[in-house]
Order: sequence, then C-alpha cells, then structure tokens
Amino acid sequence: MLDYLIIGSGLAGISFSEVALKNNKTIFVLDNDSQNSSKIAGGLYNPVILKRFSEVWQAQAQLVLMNEFYDSLKQKINVDFDFKKPILRKFFSIEEQNNWFAASDKAALSPFLSTDLIYKKYKGIDTPFGYGEVLQTGYVDTALLLKTYKDFLISNNLFQEESFDYDELKIESDTIIYKDIKARHIIFAEGFGVHSNPYFNDLPLDGTKGELFTIKAPDLDLDVIVNTSVFILPIGNDLYKVGATYNWKDKTDLPTEEGKVELVARIKEIISCDFEIVSHFAGVRPTVKDRRPLIGTHPKHPSVHILNGLGTRGVMLGPAMAKVLYDSIEHQIPLDKEININRFLSKGKK
Repeated sequence: MLDYLIIGSGLAGISFSEVALKNNKTIFVLDNDSQNSSKIAGGLYNPVILKRFSEVWQAQAQLVLMNEFYDSLKQKINVDFDFKKPILRKFFSIEEQNNWFAASDKAALSPFLSTDLIYKKYKGIDTPFGYGEVLQTGYVDTALLLKTYKDFLISNNLFQEESFDYDELKIESDTIIYKDIKARHIIFAEGFGVHSNPYFNDLPLDGTKGELFTIKAPDLDLDVIVNTSVFILPIGNDLYKVGATYNWKDKTDLPTEEGKVELVARIKEIISCDFEIVSHFAGVRPTVKDRRPLIGTHPKHPSVHILNGLGTRGVMLGPAMAKVLYDSIEHQIPLDKEININRFLSKGKK
C-alpha cells in the first residue's frame, strides 16, 4: 500500500511529492496535463507586493524554506532551474521614490527593500528617476523544473499520465482505493481543475487568467528583472519573458487579442526600443479572494486532502505549503487558520 496518491504535477503537486519522498514515504502521481499555469508562469519570487508596497504573507519564512527546498532538489535532479536575480522597480516620479523610502522604513519590508537607489542606464530603457532594488529575489524556470521532475518520477515508475476519474475513487475508513492503487492518503493538487472535483468544488477558488509574452528585443540590454505594471525577465539570446495580465472573467487558457493589446501597451511604458512578439501564452492561476492558499483535509474523509490556491506565488508558496500539509497529516500539527479550508467550511459548507 502506498502512503500518498497525488493528483497533479504542477508546483503544488511536485512540492508535496518531494516532501513526502524526503520523509521516506511512498508516492504515486497522476496528471493529465490539463492545467498549465505552473508551466507557463514567470516563476518570479519576490517578497514584496510592489503595487501596494506591502510584504507578501510570511515572506521571510517562505523564502528560507524555498531556498532549502530548491537547493536540495537541484542536487537531486542535477539541473539548475533557480536563478538569483535582482528585481528593479522602475520609478516614474520623485513621489514614487519617496513612497519607496517610506516603505523601506517599515520593519516588515526593510530586509527586502534597498535604500540605495540605482541610476544605472540600461540600453533600451529611459529612467530619469532610477530604480529601487528588491532583495532576496530571482526566478525559477518552472517549465524546466516541472519537466525534469516529471522525468525523474517516470524513471522511478512513480508517474502516470491520465485524467483522474472521481467515480473510481473508493474511500474507506483509513485508506483510499483508486482502480488498482491503494493508499493511506490522496492529495488533490489540481490547480484550477479543482472545479471538477466533487470533494472540494464548493471551495471558493476563483481562477485568474494571466497572459504572457516572450519577446525579442536586440536593442534592450538587461541582466536584471525590471518590474512595474509588468515584469521583464531576461532569458538569454535577446529574449525576454514579459507578463502578466490579470483577467478575473475569462477562465480559458487561450491567448486573447485583449491581453495582447494590454501587454504591448505595458511594455511600451517601460522600454523605448523596438521588440518582436515571439510567443504569446496564457494560463489560469488558482487564486482565492482572501489571497491565501486552500490547504487541509476533507471534513468527512480524513484520508482526502487538498493543496491548492497558490495563486501568483506558487514558486514561493509551494514548498512551505507542502510541508505544513504534510506535518498536519503525519504529525497532527494544526494548520494556520489563514490557510486552512475550515475557514470556508465553517460557514455552513461542512
């Protein structure tokens, strides 16, 4: 009998898989490749919400766990997918500079906001007011990470590509049975796909569509990530990943003309050189209105669990949330009320 059957191999699913394996648990992963938000994500990790100059929830603790997790994983799969890079916030006025200094005085933000403004001239960007530098930042090549980890699972006979059939799931008092698989627990890490899940589809997961470009800009010379209304991330050979839009109505993963127009306008606010759109892609992020993940155990089935709602911050949240769910299951360590699905179930949905 397995310890864990895991449904989904995005950032949530592979984070839990790795936490379980590191604790010598047996796992098997199923995925039908229907959800692509982890794969196409910009992959940035940034402890500051730059629009509001506020700290990401539990940012420092998440960064510590994230760095330990990815350092260990890089050695295991022998691929470098984690790239430390400064994120520079372009200023458009003296007022924005002043807001930056005011934010950097806050205790929660001071470890992350440098008080030394940067006036370096990057070819292709006009910046009379300079930049503020966010510290402890970088990006994960999520497509590379997910593909390499999936290959690792396949090579160890721990993965199967198939759509999960909820009708085939049998739940007993202390086990679950799915077709010919028997396990102590099942973890649903399906992202926006949870809407098809009869065990958790009443949770308020409200997907947010994001669209991104890869652009080619030979006259742009950046070795840092620039972030204002969108991010511009250098990926080599004059190519840059740019994104992302936020659309709360459209739940498809198809690129749109509306998204294209918005991204082009945002790019032109930041750079002054020509660029060519090389690719345009989209995905639906699993977001929750209160901006907290959906973690926990089904109220009637103690072997059925959910790891979801990582939103726009799956790279940072994945390792930390996988660990707290694992500790909740194996060691009965209570989940933080802010992330526990009981915050919604207690409102008459149990």
